[in-house]
Amino acid sequence: MAETIRRPGLDDQGFIAREGSLARVPDVFRPVVAAARDGLLEVFGPRLHSAYLYGSIPRGTARVGRSDLDLLVALRDEPADADRHAVRTLGEAVDKEFPQIDGVGTLLYGRDRLLSELERYDLAWFVACLCTPLLGEDLAEHLPRYRPDSLLARETNGDLALWLPRWRKRIADAEDTEEARRPLVRFMSRHLVRTGFTLVMPRWNGWTSDLREMAEVCGTYYPERAAQLRTAARYGQEPAGDPEALRSYVDDLGPWLADEYTRVHGVKAPRPED
Repeated sequence: MAETIRRPGLDDQGFIAREGSLARVPDVFRPVVAAARDGLLEVFGPRLHSAYLYGSIPRGTARVGRSDLDLLVALRDEPADADRHAVRTLGEAVDKEFPQIDGVGTLLYGRDRLLSELERYDLAWFVACLCTPLLGEDLAEHLPRYRPDSLLARETNGDLALWLPRWRKRIADAEDTEEARRPLVRFMSRHLVRTGFTLVMPRWNGWTSDLREMAEVCGTYYPERAAQLRTAARYGQEPAGDPEALRSYVDDLGPWLADEYTRVHGVKAPRPED
């Protein structure tokens, strides 16, 4: 029997190691993080259960003027539309104040949903492994350890087929400008590369959040798609409003990836919003 190779991103027991820390936040981004932290406390007060950083800033790999600030916020109750509007407004204000970032993205959920059985291998895993505590009680203390297995792959990204019609609508509704298409290219590029990586993650037996490495790993198992994945990884970091890229995502790479994902791992458990 072939020996299983343990890749980077795992601890000595083979569980996915939590990435990122506040200590890794580059000095240039510390005022940004402080402003976001203070703003969340002001907006939500005692309703705020906890808040987290994720992405390149807590990993220490963010690039000035290129990287965005990514936040996940857990409320003690379920968020309403007014709460989502509030975090968008806060994000826009922080983005405007600090030129060292290129946008702010905030995920907003209630504590109970993040700890629910339905989200155990999706949002809960995201908090436990990919999020860096910023404020409040760390929900990871209530969550299990995670291995890079097929169950995790299915529940994290096994819903691409549901996303593709929404993406087509977003593309059709977007203004025909470079500026309007650029965020779509960045978002969809990242989503596809990450989905490609988790497709092969159990076989690779490791974890990485580096888009280029993710693309290379998936391309090793699917060499016929390697060039597309490398391009998507490049656009995920250096987006351009390329209409051909968007068309290829929803007409070629995306449908192939959705079908292959279903064949290998099955379909993600439905969510109420689906």
